[in-house]
Amino acid sequence: MPEYSLAQVAQHNTTASCWVVIRNKVYDVTDFLFDHPGGAQVILRYAGNDATEAYVPIHPSDALDKNISLEKHLGSLDSASIAELRQEKKNQPKTRDEERIEAALKVKPPLRRMISVRDIEETAKQILPYKAFAYYESAADDEVSNIENARAFSRFFFLPRVMRAVSNCDTTSTILGYKTTIPVYISGSALARLGHPLGEVNLTRGAYKTGILQMVSTNASLSYGQIAAARGPDQTIFFQLYKHRRDDTAEKRIREVEELGYKAIFLTVDALIASNRERDTRAPFFIEDYENQGLSVKSESEADEGEVDILGTAGGLIRNNDMDMTWEKTIPWIRSITKLPIVVKGVQSVADAVLAVEAGCDGIVLSNHGGRQLEYSLPPMEILYKIRQQRPDIFDKTEVYIDGGIRRGTDVVKALCLGAKAVGLGRAFLYAQSAYGEAGVVHLARILQREIRFCMESLGARSVKELVPDLVERVDWQPLGAKL
Repeated sequence: MPEYSLAQVAQHNTTASCWVVIRNKVYDVTDFLFDHPGGAQVILRYAGNDATEAYVPIHPSDALDKNISLEKHLGSLDSASIAELRQEKKNQPKTRDEERIEAALKVKPPLRRMISVRDIEETAKQILPYKAFAYYESAADDEVSNIENARAFSRFFFLPRVMRAVSNCDTTSTILGYKTTIPVYISGSALARLGHPLGEVNLTRGAYKTGILQMVSTNASLSYGQIAAARGPDQTIFFQLYKHRRDDTAEKRIREVEELGYKAIFLTVDALIASNRERDTRAPFFIEDYENQGLSVKSESEADEGEVDILGTAGGLIRNNDMDMTWEKTIPWIRSITKLPIVVKGVQSVADAVLAVEAGCDGIVLSNHGGRQLEYSLPPMEILYKIRQQRPDIFDKTEVYIDGGIRRGTDVVKALCLGAKAVGLGRAFLYAQSAYGEAGVVHLARILQREIRFCMESLGARSVKELVPDLVERVDWQPLGAKL
């Protein structure tokens, strides 16, 4: 294999000839520049240079093999250049953000002190790199929908039944026929390695240890094969599909995960284009100002003026999504290439829930993408309530799941009372694995199990089958001081 020096690589730093170094390997990415989902500029920032630090946390190990033809895998750096990079990294001073993280890690509470989902989330936010925090926490526009997703649960109150034997309360359930210890699954979330080096593997191993199910994102930061290899014996994992605009690419992806043993396709339909996630977009500006604190900063010239690139970390991930999916075309097409169950993730109206049933979907996820896409989309809990009121027959025809805003076992139980088969949590598990790795995932699942069991026992329900609509009531309280 040919060897190159850093000086040789540095000569290829234009759109006409663009080379990058990743893990001491040299790649010619010229032909891929304008096919890159994040845009050419993202790559050009590292043209002729080492891009390892930026590339590794957000790309699966097989991404280069899938996107760059073998003849563009040019070779490796020579030993002198590898030593030079190693020395540069060793001499590189810590950033202010890295110093902040080091200080936060020294006072991070032990896991046993985490007694709620929010405890874990707040701890993780203190120790995450700001870029990771901004991506995980970001939501659309003013983040109203994200906030309201959680607040929606506060409008539902319980009507407990007493004098019922509940000493043998059973929290187990099934999702698409696969057993789970609690009616909770890890919702598909991208880029887990931004928060922890093991990323999605933490989620997979934690799910196995606690007997819950995991949905793996198309945009996972590890390869689908690496995640599948981390499974325990007979462990069930699902796949969250962002359908590529090219059918052949989408088909390869579906066939790959089917061969790897994934058990269902969760087709995401609520995030077709990059949304306005301002917290994520502002992250580079925040980091620049934070790192330059107390130092003079070069003023921006008129040449710097213009529209900001709003893609952020998230935008590039969905740039190639199929924007022309339909009930009539897409569901039958997926059916034609796989026998896996199909669940549509991102239903946001009663009308579309009906269409999903008519299309023969095996399940639907009521979701507004965690409030990360369309601002002022109704909270999924409200959509669930509308289906219960207007089309209760849907619950008999397909499995209904819900995600967005779940923070307590009581939230889970409220959704199940209204007809949900299970609920998904995304951000919460990302934060748990970021702060405490695999142990954090296990701990979070056990917190939810404890809270779910307590709530069921308090309601007089011995199994999830006994969680029925009569146990909850929607209440709109009058604001304080309102006239009667």
